[in-house]
Amino acid sequence: MSAVEKAFHGLRHMIGTGRLGPGERIPPEGELCEELGVSRGSLREAVRMLAALGVIEPRHGSGTYVSQLRPEDVIGSLSLTLELLPLSGLLEVYEIRRVLEAHVAAQAAARCTPENVDTLFSLIDAMEATSDPTEASELDHRFHAEIARVGGNPTLATLLAVFRARSRKYQVFTLPEGPELRRKSDDDHRVLATAIADHDPVAAAGAAQAHVAQTERWLRAFMPPVEEVGATD
Repeated sequence: MSAVEKAFHGLRHMIGTGRLGPGERIPPEGELCEELGVSRGSLREAVRMLAALGVIEPRHGSGTYVSQLRPEDVIGSLSLTLELLPLSGLLEVYEIRRVLEAHVAAQAAARCTPENVDTLFSLIDAMEATSDPTEASELDHRFHAEIARVGGNPTLATLLAVFRARSRKYQVFTLPEGPELRRKSDDDHRVLATAIADHDPVAAAGAAQAHVAQTERWLRAFMPPVEEVGATD
């Protein structure tokens, strides 16, 4: 184990065991270096790594603090590594996404208000009206993000946003088959939004799962296995 790894795991252990709690300032460098048996350079590198993961927060002129450790913030740091996945890895993630999108859709169907429903259908109308693939992709993301938000679990909403961000690197709607794929996607959105508006969790879950599965099939059928192209929702 390198000195940086030793410092990283040492700090992680302090936080994971509760010795350093959310919002607490970590001990001075000298104390930590002596306790962990590492140099200041190794400790600082470990701090940078943990900061990138959203676990600690360096504050200029004040010191370094443990973050609030909100699950959604820590989950969001997955984007740092998920962006590296090749298409084959992304397709494995889709199995997880199918399950989670179905769950949040069911929750949204149970919780939605008329205002939430209006928002969903407004986003669908905007998606159908635009001919710009980039704008359509952004509206698509907002549609699914709204469902996840209404579902009521910020951590799940963040995790699904990370999954969708990686998926959007692959722009199937710009392919020759794109217009037909978009029509199918828009139809799926209306089925899903209608199930949510009807407060039907079973139908909403089924519609969400089918929609994600369809996107997965498109990626398998149309995307090259290695070269990045650019995504649907």
